[in-house]
Amino acid sequence: MDDVEAVVLVGGKGTRLRPLTLSAPKPMLPTAGVPVLAHLLSRIRAAGVRHVVLGTSYLAETFSAHFGDGEALGLALTYVVEDEPLGTGGGIRNVAKHLTADHVLVFNGDVLGGTDVAAVVDTHRRTAADVTLHLVRVADPRAYGCVPTGADGRVLEFLEKTPDPPTDQINAGCYVFRRAVIDSIPEGRPVSVERETFPGLLAAGARVSGHVDAAYWRDMGTPADLVHGSADLVRGIAPSAALPGPAGEAIVLDGAQVDPSAQVGGGSTVGRDVRIGADARIVGAMLYDGAVVCDGAEVVHSVVGAGARVGERATVVDSVVGDGAAVGADCELRGGARIWPGAVLPDGGIRFSPDA
Repeated sequence: MDDVEAVVLVGGKGTRLRPLTLSAPKPMLPTAGVPVLAHLLSRIRAAGVRHVVLGTSYLAETFSAHFGDGEALGLALTYVVEDEPLGTGGGIRNVAKHLTADHVLVFNGDVLGGTDVAAVVDTHRRTAADVTLHLVRVADPRAYGCVPTGADGRVLEFLEKTPDPPTDQINAGCYVFRRAVIDSIPEGRPVSVERETFPGLLAAGARVSGHVDAAYWRDMGTPADLVHGSADLVRGIAPSAALPGPAGEAIVLDGAQVDPSAQVGGGSTVGRDVRIGADARIVGAMLYDGAVVCDGAEVVHSVVGAGARVGERATVVDSVVGDGAAVGADCELRGGARIWPGAVLPDGGIRFSPDA
């Protein structure tokens, strides 16, 4: 892989994940105890790539503050800040001057995946492609861009979300570019690879290959996906070499205090210095550093932000509690409720069950 470098696009604001992304970019949100991006970087390193360029924008300084020069990961990291939104193609073109290799892997930084990165590169070389796309098969492709391929593995077309997709293959957000293709992308303006670059290559007769598999794949764009992706990492369903502990039913980080009568499982992550009270129940949840879950409270498939507090007998299901917020005793949050950072719900202040 000496002639391969990687680019990871991490510039998005992650608005669908608010309030979690008010203080951190989406790729830096903790999942299974480390940032989403750490899992991807571990896979890039395992494939043999050594130089990675991060295309940043929103809260750009948080990336370098956490990862530094990449030496601790066995990587050399370069950071490039995008001053204005340039789209996927524009973002790739914006970092071109920092690339020297003949072939460039490109990743969307908010995807949790398990494909064999080296195998995607092998497909690219074997087919002498100008661009190769990783395509993953999903049960319901209607919500995604579908990419049918021919018998020889060539990409035939790019279809936007359609109610009757002709294939279950979708664009998984991982590509291999021949360097000359990157240099041909227009500079200094927004460009979409899906809507402009790839269709243009097909129209020009370029070789666009598909590497198709059924590897683990999840777009981490919503709180539900973030929670379930983290649980899959903890339980070993999604692969990663960046986990802070062994796979199992829960990861409990340093300084956490869990009452012996509490139940913690389902792929939960208990952050540093978290406190969990007596008879509390934590299932498939993410408790960020310093969070407090009081006696008898229940947190299921939800995120409790750093320093937030869930009061006695409160119920938090499929919801997000922002950093430093307080959910009062006997409150009940369900169905995608989102509590903004620092907000305070009084005891019994919100209930969903009519007989409660």
